[in-house]
Amino acid sequence: MRSNFNEWLVTFPSLVWLVILFLIPTLIVFGITFKPTDPFGGIGAGWTLDTLRSLANPNYPSIIWRTIWLSIVTTAICIVLATPTGYFIARASSRWRQIILLLVIVPFWTSFLIRIFAWKVLLHPEGFIKKALMFLNLIQDTTSLLYNTGAVLLVMVYTFLPFAILPIYAAAEKFDFRLIEAARDLGAHQLQAFVSVFLPGIRRGLLTAILVVLIPGLGSYVIPDIVGGTGGEMIGNKIAQRVFVDRNLPHASGLSAFLILAVLLPMLAVLLLQQKKERAAPIIEENA
Repeated sequence: MRSNFNEWLVTFPSLVWLVILFLIPTLIVFGITFKPTDPFGGIGAGWTLDTLRSLANPNYPSIIWRTIWLSIVTTAICIVLATPTGYFIARASSRWRQIILLLVIVPFWTSFLIRIFAWKVLLHPEGFIKKALMFLNLIQDTTSLLYNTGAVLLVMVYTFLPFAILPIYAAAEKFDFRLIEAARDLGAHQLQAFVSVFLPGIRRGLLTAILVVLIPGLGSYVIPDIVGGTGGEMIGNKIAQRVFVDRNLPHASGLSAFLILAVLLPMLAVLLLQQKKERAAPIIEENA
């Protein structure tokens, strides 16, 4: 009982923090979804299902699909780039490790908006990147590098890549690299040892990296708003539009609730599957 009391005592501050800043606001968002719209931009009295019916807008499926595939592709690219980077940093000498980590963290010293506007300048029709690609005859003069899904994907990968590198490096730093050497001694080639030994050994870091990239990716609205244009709109842009332009808070809450469910339900499914496997593992061992 004393041990449980100490655990609750340590957990209580963070639990209160999560309840006040996460659970209660989430419940409020879900509650506003069922409220009518006020003509003056507020929340009307009573309850209604009109907001849920309005979510059947024919433009939403394409925007939702764009949001999902952009977030998934961004996460996949970040993981593919961050995994060997984390491996290399963990294997580097102490001096080089500090330098590389500093280079990974340096972008955070600059304002997020400034970095996005910098990409807008680079991808501008008169920018350096387009001129360089035209000089190499890779694109035509009429090709636009801005205001499309490609620009959104590029800037999202640039923005979220450090968030993938850091947790993977943290897991790789604790990994026993002698296991890879043992696998090589047993006949595995370098890539096979990397995939079969290293990746399972840092799976928690990989899972963390996936979550910290995928979740912000699904809620992105600044990046597509600045470099995406109408062809790169994501669900976050529609939420911002409903709040600041249309002043339709119930509709914005309905879209936000949909986005919350899209994030939470897969996470809960993964957690339930993991718990099921952990409970089944002792039973399998006993039967064996």
